[in-house]
Amino acid sequence: MSLAAALGTATIYPLQPAIADLARALESGPAAVGAALAGGPIGYLLGLALLVPLVDRFSPRRVVASQFLALGGALIMTAAANAVWLVGVGLLLTGACSSVGAALSSVVGRLAPAHRRSTILGIVTAGISAGILAGRIVGGWLSDVIGWHAMLLVVAAASFGVAGACLMFLPTATGTVERNYLAGLASVPGLFIRDRVLRRGALRGSLWFFAFCAVWSGIAVALAQEPFRLSAKEIGLYAVAGIAGIFATRIAGGCTDRFGFRPVNLVGLAAAGAACPVLAFGLHSPGATMAALAVFDAGLFAAQVANQTTILAIDPSAPARFNSAYMLVYFVGGSLGTAFGAAAVTSFGWPTTVGACGTALLVAALLTAGRLPRTS
Repeated sequence: MSLAAALGTATIYPLQPAIADLARALESGPAAVGAALAGGPIGYLLGLALLVPLVDRFSPRRVVASQFLALGGALIMTAAANAVWLVGVGLLLTGACSSVGAALSSVVGRLAPAHRRSTILGIVTAGISAGILAGRIVGGWLSDVIGWHAMLLVVAAASFGVAGACLMFLPTATGTVERNYLAGLASVPGLFIRDRVLRRGALRGSLWFFAFCAVWSGIAVALAQEPFRLSAKEIGLYAVAGIAGIFATRIAGGCTDRFGFRPVNLVGLAAAGAACPVLAFGLHSPGATMAALAVFDAGLFAAQVANQTTILAIDPSAPARFNSAYMLVYFVGGSLGTAFGAAAVTSFGWPTTVGACGTALLVAALLTAGRLPRTS
């Protein structure tokens, strides 16, 4: 499940380093290609809303395997595209199917033993973290070696292989949800009105994912400007610091099972907050910046595992609906953070941008430290 989550999550990232190559191949401008690449995140949000709840209703084996088959088909369509708009459509479908990582997290919430739920969730989340990191690095490397068309076909072949593995290894237990599918989708907004645990958890998560995305989009702009003037390849190497997040999720899962969500959440947020001053004023030192990014990522990924455990525990018999609602708000926060980070560095400077991110983390910590109300 962790390997499947890694591949599924990675599929919306491998074309990002190849924007210039796509623009040349499709005889278009980088701005148009960038707009097409936005189809990936938009599709992911659609997948969270429309596809993730299916694992509450049907066999995870069939749902996830079918999603990987569709993912492979979408990647082939993107590879064969000869126009920017076709790339956008292909990435929209790819993004929707790449939500398989969130679906697998929901499977953990429904089928894992309660005393081991956080530990197992940490393992699957480690795969998602690895996919976020490897998607850009491996995608960029393969694009340079064999071209972006062939790179997408390789990823498509891997998706078909994982679909076969899912048919062999994933559970077959069907869900117990009897509500009509469309009625279930329509009920998602009402979950936020009725459930205070979901509201607080989603708000916390959106705040730190805002900070996470703002830092990573902002640092790319800051390092490209004077006095650093780093190339895209050199800036991309800073993503290696994200490896720390992979290990943090494994540790955070076990600690959450032992000590509960609140201590792990607060420690993770405190670690990320402590890294902010170093990030804000240590950009001239690559070593210090990489170390601070590692602590920042590790802290926020640990907080995510602990926080998501509380969401999956709201209704263990049908966790995907709550997880889907949570992840929608979570990624809205991340999308706003991505836009804010790049714009804020240009307008206000890097230290001010990091300061705003630290403030978001402080608000998330205050929400965590307060007494968590019971589900209403």
